[in-house]
Amino acid sequence: MSTKLARLAFLALLVAVVAVLTFRLASARDRAVLLPDPQLDAPLAANGESTAVIAGGCFWGIQAVFQHVKGVKTAISGYSGGTASTAEYESVGTGRTGHAESVRVTYDPSQISYGQLLKIFFSVAHDPTELNRQGPDDGPQYRSVIFYSGEEQHRIAAAYVEQLQQAKVFSRKIVTEISPLKGFYEAEAYHQDYATRHPHDPYIVINDAPKVAHLKQQFPAVYVGK
Repeated sequence: MSTKLARLAFLALLVAVVAVLTFRLASARDRAVLLPDPQLDAPLAANGESTAVIAGGCFWGIQAVFQHVKGVKTAISGYSGGTASTAEYESVGTGRTGHAESVRVTYDPSQISYGQLLKIFFSVAHDPTELNRQGPDDGPQYRSVIFYSGEEQHRIAAAYVEQLQQAKVFSRKIVTEISPLKGFYEAEAYHQDYATRHPHDPYIVINDAPKVAHLKQQFPAVYVGK
């Protein structure tokens, strides 16, 4: 192949890659949905510490979103839904462990409520209408789940899903599971704070950075810059 033809082929490939990236970024922007406040929620409490465990696709993006939420003390990537013996990345990646890539959010209930965390989760952190997948990631380990701890969280989560279904805020049915939390197992160190440590990783740029941007745009009162 001549040098001229090689250059043309390279330019054509570059244009195709840019087009794909542009489409993916546009799709990510379109996933943000403005949702109503939960009709049933826990009241703001005295200073303290509460936890919420949620899953919706790769835990990098969920962790990145909640690390920017006012009142959140920590957001840790991990695994929930399976046993301790299979709570490691290679096993979970097979899709046969029962685990979902999850995030444990530890928050101050005097600053933000459980229901408001769920509103952010459904609005900007993931697409709750995708079954056993999220964006480019496919398999039950990427399913949408709220792992509730205690009856109050169960009631709030179930009521909010029903509220959103009735309001028809999504064009498709919400497929988010609501399951009791049986255990949370922290993921390997290299997964923690991945989006913060690798902001130029193409996966983060395409899939997760837009989620944080949506948070800043839709929830300015609770957005915290890093």
